[in-house]
Amino acid sequence: MIKEIESRLALMDQELEGLQSKEDGPSRLRRAQLARDRAELLELCRDCAPEDNVYLARHPGRPGTADFISALFTEFFECRGDRLHREDPGILGGIALFHGLPVTVIGHRKGKTLEENVACNFGMPSPEGYRKAQRLMGQAERFGRPVITFIDTPGAYPGLEAEAEGQGEAIASTLARMSALTVPVIAVVTGEGGSGGALALGVANRVLMLEHAVYSVLSPEGFASILWKDAGRAGEAAALMKLTAADLLALGVADEVLPEPLGGAHQDPAAVFDTVDQALLRHLAPLLKLRDPAGQRYQKFRAMGLGAIPAARKEKP
Repeated sequence: MIKEIESRLALMDQELEGLQSKEDGPSRLRRAQLARDRAELLELCRDCAPEDNVYLARHPGRPGTADFISALFTEFFECRGDRLHREDPGILGGIALFHGLPVTVIGHRKGKTLEENVACNFGMPSPEGYRKAQRLMGQAERFGRPVITFIDTPGAYPGLEAEAEGQGEAIASTLARMSALTVPVIAVVTGEGGSGGALALGVANRVLMLEHAVYSVLSPEGFASILWKDAGRAGEAAALMKLTAADLLALGVADEVLPEPLGGAHQDPAAVFDTVDQALLRHLAPLLKLRDPAGQRYQKFRAMGLGAIPAARKEKP
């Protein structure tokens, strides 16, 4: 449904752009009609199916990690390289100020243009990217800086080269490093959170999700291919996987769902930046007072999903 609505919105926006310079009566009337029709179309986006959420989470115009860093932080200093092999642009990270507080920021980067997409491997990091993330986490702990991560990846790069260079070990050691951090960690799932490549930046004291973000063990296409040998049933798979922000809030995986503008974050990025900014301020304040952030993180992850398990199964034998 969302795809069809977007196609119609694009035609309306194109016509509106052509009418901007015209001030005659018919042009003003047509602009008003188009604005009304556009608002009515956007209203249809209120109740999105899971497959619509997947579409919006992957939308090329959706704000990415670089956009959030530019909008929410000041004095950002990018740190590159894993000090072992090479720089992986699929992970963007560095030091910044958040409302005057020094923080470490790490996130997946997909890029905006085709050239950037290719350079960033479409947001699928290699082992070097995760080792860079570990380096930044260790630095944050050494200097007592909170860590804020932005998750937006279809998954870690599964290629032969990445496997040969230790992709599985890099993800596992990042999970272990993040689990033991003695500083507060907030993760924000901004788009597509896929598999261990996403979870490697998601072991946090607070996990926030944008309304149309998704977070799952694999893609709906992969799920459908495995279960039914038919990737074309991805929409059906998305409904079964419980990958939406609302589903994950109910399961205790997400701590808060952050609302998006009608039609998705790309419709009004500035509003999304403001929402995320306020949420980070709200969650960071109590986390800074925690005596044992690692212990709270451990308990949080141990409790995930228990609300969905029948009481009889929770009882110890």
